Amino acid sequence: MGFSFSLNSLAGKAKQSLTPNTNAVWEKMATLVEPPNKIKPKGKHYYTIWQTLFEIDTKYIPIKPIGRGAYGVVCSSINRETNEKVAIKKIGNIFDNCIDALRTLREVKLLRHIRHENVIALKDVMMPIQRTSFKDVYLVYELMDTDLHQIIKSSQPLSNDHCKYFLFQLLRGLKYLHSANILHRDLKPGNLLVNANCDLKICDFGLARTNGAEGQFMTEYVVTRWYRAPELLLCCENYGTSIDVWSVGCIFAEILGRKPIFPGSECLNQLKLIISVLGSQQESDLAFIDNQKARRFIRSLPYTRGRPFAQLFPQADPLAIDLLQKMLVFDPTKRISVLEALQHPYMAGLYDPRLNPPAQVPVNLDIDENWGEEMIREMMWNEMLQYHPEAASANV
Repeated sequence: MGFSFSLNSLAGKAKQSLTPNTNAVWEKMATLVEPPNKIKPKGKHYYTIWQTLFEIDTKYIPIKPIGRGAYGVVCSSINRETNEKVAIKKIGNIFDNCIDALRTLREVKLLRHIRHENVIALKDVMMPIQRTSFKDVYLVYELMDTDLHQIIKSSQPLSNDHCKYFLFQLLRGLKYLHSANILHRDLKPGNLLVNANCDLKICDFGLARTNGAEGQFMTEYVVTRWYRAPELLLCCENYGTSIDVWSVGCIFAEILGRKPIFPGSECLNQLKLIISVLGSQQESDLAFIDNQKARRFIRSLPYTRGRPFAQLFPQADPLAIDLLQKMLVFDPTKRISVLEALQHPYMAGLYDPRLNPPAQVPVNLDIDENWGEEMIREMMWNEMLQYHPEAASANV
């Protein structure tokens, strides 16, 4: 996009922070091992990575582990057919929890339809040996250097150009998702992957929904609270793309201040923090709250004038402050849209509508939250066949 700066040292520092181990130990962490029961299926080989067994296609050669979470382990790898570096995520025993299995299915279905520079690419979903009894799923993504959370918590400074370019790419990817009728619903710094050359890509679509879909209420225990819009905290049943805009505002504030702006300890504390910064709301700003109990709670909070963003972020560009104020608006009906944010003067010289066409067709996730293990497994298998059509005629 015409930017000459990079984050090479920053990304390197962030990657090093993933583990205290030395590089020598890193390399020993992907170890080729014998298959279980000494039976080696055709086209598969086995590695142990962080004491986790990986059963992967022989075209992938694991390099080293790069992350671990509740979902499982991620390792970097080389596709020796294309010589491309990729990230392989193993989700083990996926059907032990139907909610987690549905999240994975949702992400796989969505990313098959999404192709955008600022959205992570899902390159492959490996076919398991057994169709009706497989327990693990292996997702293959393009490899990125680090994530925005690691960069924000590092000690190296970020220039105004860095802040602006990260925000631009986030908004650009989000505009495309919204044009495809997709709400991400869980935007946070850890879900924004970054390369050393400052490329940013949105990831983790397990909580994404089609805009306007029924039954999409999010429980407090699932979605990251610090980036959750007031209308979700207040249990409003009808919400739209503005929930993602609020999350972008929280992320932007965190980039500017190098710490979360609303680090609430629980739901009500989260709302109090928001009001303490934005100030007490007028009655007209509470009209969107359809829950009378929730509206009474907001009214009951002590009056406060709030804290000006210019004081919270004294080093920030005044145009950045102006845009932030328009994103972090309590009433979702008065919040700036993604397109309006891209057209804001702070983004001058970056956004060109001719280079940012909308999605060709809306995405239909078509997933029933009440599906059981058998149905989810069959749907997952069908998604895998999209990447391996040759397996459709094989006897599995």
